[in-house]
Amino acid sequence: MSRYRDVALFFALALLWGASFVAIEVGLDYYPPVLYAAYRFDLAALVLVTYVLVTEAAPLPRTRGDAAAIGFSGGLSVAVNNSLLFVGQQYTTSGIASITYSLVPIATAAVAAAWIGDSDLDARGGLGVVLAFVGVGLVAQPDPANLAGGVTVGVGLISVGVIAVAVGSVGLRTVETSFSSVALTGWAMLFGALLIHGFSLGLGEPQRLPSTALPAIGSLLFLGVLASAVAYVIYFTLLDRLGPFEINLVSYVVPVVATVTGAVLLAEPVTALTVAGFAVIVVGFGLLKRRAIATEVPRLLSRIAGLF
Repeated sequence: MSRYRDVALFFALALLWGASFVAIEVGLDYYPPVLYAAYRFDLAALVLVTYVLVTEAAPLPRTRGDAAAIGFSGGLSVAVNNSLLFVGQQYTTSGIASITYSLVPIATAAVAAAWIGDSDLDARGGLGVVLAFVGVGLVAQPDPANLAGGVTVGVGLISVGVIAVAVGSVGLRTVETSFSSVALTGWAMLFGALLIHGFSLGLGEPQRLPSTALPAIGSLLFLGVLASAVAYVIYFTLLDRLGPFEINLVSYVVPVVATVTGAVLLAEPVTALTVAGFAVIVVGFGLLKRRAIATEVPRLLSRIAGLF
């Protein structure tokens, strides 16, 4: 029964994170982008911090390591990343944004090699990183006559956000914390939400209360509660049960969900270059993680076979 539950949770996570890119597109019609990101994490932090305070015996940060972890995660993975993601999605489709975001595992490996000397990145792994960024270039569909506008700008901003996530993730490996991953995520969301509100004010965005229009309410609730608070609880549950390789595979299901959902619900176009770029990114991931694939894929296949 637990195997079926893990499969169900994996695809639930992919659906929630994939549909989140579509929800961002919907909400951008009602909010300035950075303020919208702030409201997402106001709501997410409210839900997750409340959950942590009620369910955990040691929910509060107590050490310098806890504070540093909240800084890395809340400052980079939440605040910088999501501010750039929401601004970038003004220029892209949800499918293109999600494909660009699938760079996260690859960028994280590259940052780990540079920062903490992770030995997994050899020559073929380096080629995989290069291929992944070539794939993003295909997805961006650069127009030499207009490199300062359109999809290229959106993909560029989201790519910088991806690097922020990678730096934040690797930074977390350099500190020791005294509380759970779920608690860390809750406090990071709270810290990140405060920073994003500061970014919004600093950028001069008009400050307004959340919209009462039904699409705006629905997209914000989906992003704050389901795609953030609930999704991260699922993520950490699966991380403990499956391990980092298998849970990273969700990054390559999410773009499929986002692209199909965006095409069906928002009539977003899907071009051959977009599909080709995603394929190149997946090949890059395969080269980078070839050792893990050789070790983990047989185990994964045996898990799947055990379901039948």
